[in-house]
Amino acid sequence: MNKTDIQRAKDFIESSDYIVIIGHKSPDGDSIGSSLGLFNVLKKKGKNVQVCMPDPFPSFLSWMKGADQILNHEEQNKEVTQALEKADLIFCLDFNAESRVGKMEHILRNAKATKIMIDHHQDPDDFAEIAFSFPNECSTCQLIYKFLVELNYDGDLDSESGACLYCGIMTDTGSFRFRSTTATTHRIVASLIEKGADNTQIHNKVYDTNSYERIQLLGCALTNLRAIPEYKAAYITLSQDELNRYNYKKGDTEGVVNYALSLDGVILAAIFIEDKKEGIIKISLR
Repeated sequence: MNKTDIQRAKDFIESSDYIVIIGHKSPDGDSIGSSLGLFNVLKKKGKNVQVCMPDPFPSFLSWMKGADQILNHEEQNKEVTQALEKADLIFCLDFNAESRVGKMEHILRNAKATKIMIDHHQDPDDFAEIAFSFPNECSTCQLIYKFLVELNYDGDLDSESGACLYCGIMTDTGSFRFRSTTATTHRIVASLIEKGADNTQIHNKVYDTNSYERIQLLGCALTNLRAIPEYKAAYITLSQDELNRYNYKKGDTEGVVNYALSLDGVILAAIFIEDKKEGIIKISLR
């Protein structure tokens, strides 16, 4: 991370009266983990901070400290709008284009606050005053850890904020099995464990709290699994009717695409999910 940009970011943080942290639409473990990890550290620094999301997050992430204070635009439009209009600093985490925040886009675009983007996706748009964009990093949570170290704020990382960052790294690396997982990743999670993050408990809360309907939906998804051996690819489909049949809730399809990727010889996997409410097909690639 560029030292000049780090110092500028630190100056913006320390001079700001109200900071807002936002993530992308359909927030996942990395989006919520990075937002709450940064949120809890900034709160310990005495800053006035609010986390806002475009829509609700999965219930299996609700255990993180500060999760009950998150505002989402879908259900709290007025409060989110007021927060973004009031902010003098906005952190844009785990997304690289304003369009990724869905119906919050126009509010974010018109906000007068300074914007700092921290993200690991490719081809970022030029919308933030400071952009920490590193596509080779495994997760935004890993970037937030490095960001806090560069700011000399890592002393304020404790078991609860560390658990948030651990969760995002764990989920975005497929429990540390994707190639984006490096020796540095393991050193960072070791540091988080040393700060009190309970790796076993975090894994259980994310992966071992399934509803009966979610397991049935997984069975349906695996029934729909198709392989294309000549392209070393596989895909899964889920229709709106199938989602309805198994009482789909946000987050129920998190990680399902990895089952397609687990097929022997497959290097590209996708899941196609029909959403009649929004008139789109959601696509997730691995």
